[in-house]
Amino acid sequence: MSSLSLQAAAIPKTKTRHSPLEVASPLHNIDSCSTMAQLKQFHSQFIRLGLSADNNAMGRVIKFCAISKHGDLGYALQIFDTIPHPDAFIYNTVIRGFLQSPLPRNCLLFYSQMLQDSVFPNNFTFPPLIRASSSCCGDHALKEGKQIHAHVFKFGFGADGFSLNNLIHMYANLRSLEEARRVFDKMPSRDFVSWTTLISGYSQWGCVDEALEVFEIMSERNSASWNAMIAAFVQSNRFHEAFSVFNRMRAEKVVMDKFMAASMLSACTGLGALEQGKWIHEYLEKSKIELESKLATTIIDMYCKCGCLEKAFEVFNGLPIKGISSWNSMIGGLAMHGKGEAAIELFKEMERELVAPDNITFLNLLSACAHSGLVKEGHHYFRYMIEVHGVEHRMEHFGCMVDLLARAGLLEEARKLIEEMPMSPDAGVLGALLGACKIHRNIELGEEIGKKVIELEPNNSGRYIILANIYANAGRWEDVANMRKLMNDRGVKKAPGFSRIETEGVVHEFIAGGRAHPNTKQIYNILDEILKSISAVGYVPDTDGVKLDDLDEEERENPLYYHSEKIAIAFGLLTTKPGEIVRISKNLRVCKDCHNACKLISKVYDREIIVRDRNRFHHFKNGDCSCRDYW
Repeated sequence: MSSLSLQAAAIPKTKTRHSPLEVASPLHNIDSCSTMAQLKQFHSQFIRLGLSADNNAMGRVIKFCAISKHGDLGYALQIFDTIPHPDAFIYNTVIRGFLQSPLPRNCLLFYSQMLQDSVFPNNFTFPPLIRASSSCCGDHALKEGKQIHAHVFKFGFGADGFSLNNLIHMYANLRSLEEARRVFDKMPSRDFVSWTTLISGYSQWGCVDEALEVFEIMSERNSASWNAMIAAFVQSNRFHEAFSVFNRMRAEKVVMDKFMAASMLSACTGLGALEQGKWIHEYLEKSKIELESKLATTIIDMYCKCGCLEKAFEVFNGLPIKGISSWNSMIGGLAMHGKGEAAIELFKEMERELVAPDNITFLNLLSACAHSGLVKEGHHYFRYMIEVHGVEHRMEHFGCMVDLLARAGLLEEARKLIEEMPMSPDAGVLGALLGACKIHRNIELGEEIGKKVIELEPNNSGRYIILANIYANAGRWEDVANMRKLMNDRGVKKAPGFSRIETEGVVHEFIAGGRAHPNTKQIYNILDEILKSISAVGYVPDTDGVKLDDLDEEERENPLYYHSEKIAIAFGLLTTKPGEIVRISKNLRVCKDCHNACKLISKVYDREIIVRDRNRFHHFKNGDCSCRDYW
């Protein structure tokens, strides 16, 4: 007999009769219970009233213990063991409790006990069981999920939309998309949840075209379905298509909520669409939508990555409460703009505000040191994160330190740090050292590290090209040819480079030598004028880093002066007013020649040019770059 049973048995049996009001009072009041201490008082009252075997009374007690945030599932199970004949409500409540616990699979074990005790499940039984299967992984999870699916129909709930929607989610989560679609297709009736769940399920595994197919056949859409489709495109980096769906949504007068705003802000970030991002931010302010922590961080991140630090700081400073993600985003923004000292000062302010930093904070801080060449400060914070805050080093932190040391020319110190790492270095860590070997023309170390990185990332074209450039700088043309052959043999293709620029809310994309834009003739006329102007003040094409003409057909067909960022800048000068900032984003690292050209263009045309490349921001002004040629 359990301790609870003993407690119940110890209460003297009397013939005292209680009025219905006396019995109903604790049952009614238990709904206002807020702590386990209060709950136990009510429980003792029920026992005194002789209700320890009453399913209604004990069901209310178990409900608080099992699913309340202040409850105690273990206590609920103890009570359960004292009930002679628990009903479906009690079983369902405990199952829901297990679903919220760290052991959701216990839902299925408890369901088995429910069947063994001949308690008939109802329509509230299956949704938590399905979600429990969904939260597991592996073949056993799918097998158990299918068994629950069979029971849904066996017990007569094959038309229950709530259970069927959960089945769609379960199969999608377990990557059994055909089964998810089969459930969807056989549903007697579908609601918005059905459609949205399937769309999200497809997009979860990158099947965005299949998600779009489902979206297009919907006869009616709500904000959740629009959100799901936009999020699908954003998560797959198909930002132009996200904007296309967003524009359709606006045309249909659907009101934008904070979830859709967050997705579209991410799309703006991906495209560098600052004006669109500003419009969404202003819409949120006019609509008085609360900028909770996650949404505020998304706005800050958008402004940082679209090259507008002033607006990012304005949003950041205006937050009544700054969460860790907001601090991290702002420190990271300063890092990518090469403002290492400012990032360190903001970190110190964060500490003064008693906000505990996490691993992302220190990753951004070390990145800021790496982008600004702050070797002494980088060493300090690499130790500081463990010694003061107890934040353990991760692979990414080692990668930042290797990048910092190697860029500063401390190649042997960087190599020693790699050898002393407690884990095997990944391609990111070794790649940082490889890039620095190219910069500092260390052929021997570059060859050693390059071969290791290529084997770790055999499909990354950039690794082959850096090593080939190292060979080219040493005049080892046979090795260059071998790199080309190795890439061909493995079917490795160089990632195509492109640059984007936003004007009047429209994002324009250019490739090297591309002529698809409707204003191509004017753009190239401007570009030729630009090249003549900067040549007059000393511009000479720098072929260092593009000695591999046989490695890349695009480079051979399109000389340096037709690189995508130069074309985008020409378009920017053509379409913006004198004195306006020209903002460009590029998917690859800016080459040395374009970097030199941008400095001269900023001086000759008296324009500030901001270029975001794969790694960081470059602010060109009066012939100088914010990176101080350290990138």
